[in-house]
Amino acid sequence: MPDNIEEIEQHAEDIRNITHLSGMYENWFLDYASYVILERAVPHIDDGLKPVHRRLLHSMKELDDGRYNKVANIIGHTMKYHPHGDASIGDALVQMGQKDLLIDTQGNWGNIFTGDNAAAARYIEARLSHLALDIVFNPKVTEWKTSYDGRNKEPVTLPVKFPLLLAQGVEGIAVGLASKILPHNFNELIDASIEILKGQIPTIYPDFLTGGLIDTAKYNDGLRGGKIRIRARIAQLDKKTLVIKEIPFGCTTTSLIDSVVNANDKGKIKIRKIEDNTAEFVEILIHLAPGISPDQTIDALYAFTDCEVSVSPNSCVISNDKPQFLGISEILKISTQRTVDLLKKELEIIKRELEEQLFYSILEKIFIENKIYRFIENCETWESVIQTIHKKLVPFRKQLKRDVTDEDVARLTEIKIKRISKFDSIKANEEIKKIKVNTDEVKNHLAHIIDYAINYFRQIKKKYGKGKERKTEIRVFDTIEAASVVVANQKLYINKNDGFAGTSLTKDELVCECSDIDEIIVFRDDGTFIVSKVSEKFYVGTNVIHIAVFKRNDERTVYNMIYSDGFKGKIMVKRFSVVGVTRDKEYNLTKGTNGSKVLYFTVNPNGEAETITVHIKPRPKLRITVFDFDFSTLLIKGRNSIGNILTKFAIHKIVLKEAGSSTLSSLDIWFDEAIKRLNTDKYGKYLGSFNEGEKILTIMQSGHYKLTSFDLTTHFDDDLIYIEKFESQKIFTAVYYDGEQKYFFMKRFLIEPTDKKVSFISETENSYLVGISADDYPRVEINFRKEKGKQKPNEKINAAEFIDVKGYKAKGKRLSNFTINQVAFIEPLKPKVKPVEEIKTNEEKKEIIPQKEKKKPVEEKTIKELEIPIKQIKKPAKEENIKKIIKQLPEEKNKSENKKNDKDKPKQMKLF
Repeated sequence: MPDNIEEIEQHAEDIRNITHLSGMYENWFLDYASYVILERAVPHIDDGLKPVHRRLLHSMKELDDGRYNKVANIIGHTMKYHPHGDASIGDALVQMGQKDLLIDTQGNWGNIFTGDNAAAARYIEARLSHLALDIVFNPKVTEWKTSYDGRNKEPVTLPVKFPLLLAQGVEGIAVGLASKILPHNFNELIDASIEILKGQIPTIYPDFLTGGLIDTAKYNDGLRGGKIRIRARIAQLDKKTLVIKEIPFGCTTTSLIDSVVNANDKGKIKIRKIEDNTAEFVEILIHLAPGISPDQTIDALYAFTDCEVSVSPNSCVISNDKPQFLGISEILKISTQRTVDLLKKELEIIKRELEEQLFYSILEKIFIENKIYRFIENCETWESVIQTIHKKLVPFRKQLKRDVTDEDVARLTEIKIKRISKFDSIKANEEIKKIKVNTDEVKNHLAHIIDYAINYFRQIKKKYGKGKERKTEIRVFDTIEAASVVVANQKLYINKNDGFAGTSLTKDELVCECSDIDEIIVFRDDGTFIVSKVSEKFYVGTNVIHIAVFKRNDERTVYNMIYSDGFKGKIMVKRFSVVGVTRDKEYNLTKGTNGSKVLYFTVNPNGEAETITVHIKPRPKLRITVFDFDFSTLLIKGRNSIGNILTKFAIHKIVLKEAGSSTLSSLDIWFDEAIKRLNTDKYGKYLGSFNEGEKILTIMQSGHYKLTSFDLTTHFDDDLIYIEKFESQKIFTAVYYDGEQKYFFMKRFLIEPTDKKVSFISETENSYLVGISADDYPRVEINFRKEKGKQKPNEKINAAEFIDVKGYKAKGKRLSNFTINQVAFIEPLKPKVKPVEEIKTNEEKKEIIPQKEKKKPVEEKTIKELEIPIKQIKKPAKEENIKKIIKQLPEEKNKSENKKNDKDKPKQMKLF
């Protein structure tokens, strides 16, 4: 403590002047947070730019002379406006340059595919693109403010006449919030803006320079809580090689390859090696290990690597000097309206300039034609000169739209003698007329500002839209279950004596291969079963009769079981499937009677039903001790069913007599065109009912066909144009253009079964498939090119008459020797219908049957042939009446027509 009075008073004064830490934190932190949000991390809604980007573009405009400038020079010039150093400026410039929108680049600017950095700033150059010069700058409508050091003027926002924020996208992290707006397609944004101006409500989705596939089902208009899934574009090069041609947004080839290698090391996928051949375009080759399915590997790549990534947008912008969360649709609407407002301001400025130009042109004409300049020769002072000219202009004031000011008069006195001497009144009138026309045109634009804005957008698209087509394909993704695509990277063992199973029991009995995320189903001889996740060691019981990897929702695996109900109960038999269960919960397949035991158990992956021989334990008065039982006579039910009674007596043994075939119906398959996957859930196009060995035919726009299995994991080519169940006798008609001979050809061929992807058109450069038809009688229409002022009329060709059916390797027949402009398939011919005759049934209903069937004599039909149709008679008949009818049918035909209604004879019945 201080000793004297003065020190005590000084100490008290110091305490009064202290600012507490809480106050300092509150004020300084809020100031800092506001600064970071407003001046660094979040874009402004008016121009879609962060401050660093705005200052960069302004500096490049000041330096712009049409030539490239060193990036180092641009960075140095921008530092006049930006207080955060050269590193942030350089990074921002490289990011903008890589987006290929506002900046023309020269030199090594890095690679968005590989993640390679740009060269040093002193080696690379840049200039503003023509698009930037057209849509970003106009000093006459720009609002200005003082730079951070007070030495310069910089724009508050740039007058951007385009939804630049949505085209470029942005990502920034501020204090307490973040902004992540994904880039969208240039042409689609223009089309959407036009739709807004027409009063429509457009929908837009992100588009990335890296391409790939995107699922926008949960985009949520770019707001918080939304999510998009992005996938690499993976194709099958051959049975042992996959190729990645496009990568997800936010990934590089390096990061993607690392994730694939990681998944391989963890055993999620099995690959032999991976190659990166990326140069101008992405090309990553994945060589598969022997015996690995390409389709399953593609799914596994999506499930376990960066071949599929999720991105959560967060649309935050600065509006009215504060951050706001606005949806993409709202941002586009605001941007479109701002474009209209800016165009209106520019037109108003042009209108004022034209009106001033017209005013001065008329004033100048009056001044020269009326030789007013002669009256100032004798004026001795400047004031007298001004007054004299004013006085002489009074009679012509009605020709002028406003009063003449001293500045106007001063401008007249600056006209050179040479101009006065060469003044052409006719030319001046033409110039005045031209200015009036231009003024009227601007006024018309202002009166129809929406139409003017629509035309402005169309001109921007026409001028700059080429080459900016959508690169990312919008798809609906299927949900890939990791358990169904993961590679079996573990081995499952069991010790039946101790009752343990697991992947670490390597010295015990091998059960099967599995993955570390699989579930295991265990059946015991007391009729209970349980499903557990695979682990290094887990207890399963000492009475296990079956253990295997469990597949959820598998309705085709059927279990055939015989069990005794208690110690001395009945013998029950059942067929059941296990579709869904709760993990680690024990279920009972019997009635639950104490002493129940499983006597027979088989697992049938495709619903097979075997025949068994059952031996009953001998006992007095028991006549039948052996009998056969066919499991196909039982219905397949759920696991909770108690089953049917097989026998009431004790069983000695059960012996397999005959292995059975599948009792399940063939599998109905659909093709979902949205996600390009097969399913059994009745989504999309129905392909048919498939049995084992049957194939699906796919035809691609590239002129290839391929036969695939109906496995639900099958992947299909992106250019798929035709898919159906394969029929070996179906004839296809194809029209294609031969790039070498430069003629159109037609061919008709059968699909030959093969496991390879087969080309059925010429493989020379520039060859392409025009179209293909599976109709019986297809036709094409040819439109010929006009030559030497003559137009050959269109020609229609019947394919079946034009060319015979040949092999798929045949070249086909040239459609015409004349120059063809266009070929297209038209309405096919209808097949000829056989003549039919109308007859009546016993119920007086009309039936249509072919004439050949009517002419066939009834007596030629045997009893065996008539048994089947009789079952289809609509009116019920007793067995004895049916026999009478059969006996009397041949006689009835020979009776005369006048005895047709004889009541003693049975009426003749028509058979179906």
